[in-house]
Amino acid sequence: MTESNSLGYTAAMEELEQILQEIEADDVDVDVLTDRVARAAELIRTCRERIASTRTEVERVVTELDGEGT
Repeated sequence: MTESNSLGYTAAMEELEQILQEIEADDVDVDVLTDRVARAAELIRTCRERIASTRTEVERVVTELDGEGT
């Protein structure tokens, strides 16, 4: 498990916001830019995985509830 995968969705989004502010700055260091963009990509993947996992779990719960109603 990578470091970004151990982050919760909210923490990952907060870090993404911070990175965005850093890379939008007029004085961004080009040498740092590559690392920050790579980290942002990791965090985006983590957020997408969390969203997909949550969607799957919600669909499972709804399906179980639908089955109980019949």
